[in-house]
Amino acid sequence: MQQKPQPEPLLESAPEICSRLIKAAQNASVSDIHIQPQQDGSADVSFRLDGVLSKTESLSAEVASLVIGRIKFLAKLKTYEHSIPQDGRIDRNDAGIEHELRVSTYPTVSGEKIVIRLFTEETIKPLDQLGLDLGTFNILQGFLHQRQGLMLLTGPSGSGKTTTIYSCLKHLLSSDSRHIITVEDPVEQIIPGIMQTEINEVRGLNFPKSIRHLLRQDPEVIVIGEIRDDETADIAIRAALTGHQVIATLHAGSCHGVIDRLRVMVDDHFALTAVLKVIVNQRLVRRCCENCDARGCEQCAHTGYHGRVPLVETLTIGEQDFATLQQGRPFTRTPSPNLKQAAEKLINLQVTDNREINRILGI
Repeated sequence: MQQKPQPEPLLESAPEICSRLIKAAQNASVSDIHIQPQQDGSADVSFRLDGVLSKTESLSAEVASLVIGRIKFLAKLKTYEHSIPQDGRIDRNDAGIEHELRVSTYPTVSGEKIVIRLFTEETIKPLDQLGLDLGTFNILQGFLHQRQGLMLLTGPSGSGKTTTIYSCLKHLLSSDSRHIITVEDPVEQIIPGIMQTEINEVRGLNFPKSIRHLLRQDPEVIVIGEIRDDETADIAIRAALTGHQVIATLHAGSCHGVIDRLRVMVDDHFALTAVLKVIVNQRLVRRCCENCDARGCEQCAHTGYHGRVPLVETLTIGEQDFATLQQGRPFTRTPSPNLKQAAEKLINLQVTDNREINRILGI
């Protein structure tokens, strides 16, 4: 009787593949690993480097199933559950690298997708080493020297808002001894000398509840990872009104968009006018590789780019804006320079190029 052909043995086991992918991502300073299922059961693996997602390899159906199961096991997720999203973490010792990993699963029509976020504890750069233009640096430094008020940062996910905030906190720590408390989702880096809180929606610890309780901890500076709702916006403004310095992010896409959203979220426009000091709208653009003059080399993975630099516009709110904000009139004053003008400056300095600016701003 003819025997059935036996499947060829795997060249690498699932644990070996997971370890290889994670270590390769860490060595290349990748921010995320995507494992995207296909209709035939196979999966594509992509790395996000400098904000751009690029496919690195494909896994066969048999291997993909084993690798996804292995990742869920390490993240302490339900390996038998495929129909609902799950979130977990992989301990650094289990991953075999220096830092923890955050794992997110999501069901699709092709199968279960996995995204792994790598938390690299890079040294927090001083504010004057972020690559900000002098005008923006002076505005941020001026706000940080104040003892109260509200500064809001906006921009899409991955635009460097948290990096800017951490550099601001480092600046505060180096200049005085104010009591700083953060509420984040998640805490991306532990900063010695700062009290940091990570929200947990499952256990009922959301942004509003966290902020209400931390106000009893006698903070002088409050950092809110994201203003997502009216209640959080109201608490942030009340905290700034009662003598606290508040730094927060709010998704709006532009400086004017921040003002428009706040007007809808907050009923008390007088309080808003009294505390809002600075709005920062930023993006991250890839820097032309200095090693190969953007032609492509091993150092930049043949992309022509290596590293990123902030593209920022800022809007300061002064006395001339009070009547406009309080009366709800259209806010027409624009940042100077705006994002487009700031981009043109970076191009002229050959820090980046038109192709990258077009990708980021769509112009």
